[in-house]
Amino acid sequence: MNEENWRRFLSGYHDTRPGITERLVHLADESPYAWLAEPLHSYAGTVLDLACGSAPMRVRLPDARWVGVDASAGELASAAQLGRGPVVRADATALPVRSASADAVCASMCLPVLTPLPQVLGEVRRVLRPGGTLAALVPAQSGLSASGALAWARVMYGLRAVRQPWPNPEARDGLAELLRGAGFRVRSDQRHVFARQPALHLDTPDAVAMLVDGLYLPRLTGRRARAAKQALAAWARPGRRLELPLRRVVAEIPAVSAGREGG
Repeated sequence: MNEENWRRFLSGYHDTRPGITERLVHLADESPYAWLAEPLHSYAGTVLDLACGSAPMRVRLPDARWVGVDASAGELASAAQLGRGPVVRADATALPVRSASADAVCASMCLPVLTPLPQVLGEVRRVLRPGGTLAALVPAQSGLSASGALAWARVMYGLRAVRQPWPNPEARDGLAELLRGAGFRVRSDQRHVFARQPALHLDTPDAVAMLVDGLYLPRLTGRRARAAKQALAAWARPGRRLELPLRRVVAEIPAVSAGREGG
């Protein structure tokens, strides 16, 4: 799928499923959003939430001067209904924020799907002040146990999908190296599997349906989605669990960088 078609799919996906990422992540008993927020709690200044969706991070950063940015009108309407603001509709490649004005940027589950990624990271660098922090949460490909790998294989087989066709697969386990190449200094790169204890439970039809609907699969037909939900519901007995490996990378703009010396 070319970039234009992907962007069109992504826009329609979130407009018709506002809050889907938040609901899917909340299937885990332990909140990945709380983990992402940990390195940002000390920031009382401006925190820009990139591709904020329904703005679950707003709840986790109550003391920050938080601003959410997203391109989806549906997601922003959901955030507004939940009383989470302020939010602004804008593309991640053209942020309506002054240069060097943000103390921190958080990017939750968005960097593997935003395009073109070099331009997105360039905008993040532009809006961050020298010494400013980027905290990013992305799905990890590594870290699954043998049983966890088999469970995900069952999920993808039910969907008749080999993999998720994200445009930036390197922005998963390779995110730290990607950020270094974009001029960031990486402070930490950690992986956490949220589905061992506690776990992502798939023991109700609603949870199974949410999992299927929450994966970015542009070519998934309605018929195949229904068949996958039925197959997974038959498998997802009480006690069946799905591991959710995530990676949190915290990076910063060097206080003095070659790109900013000399103005």
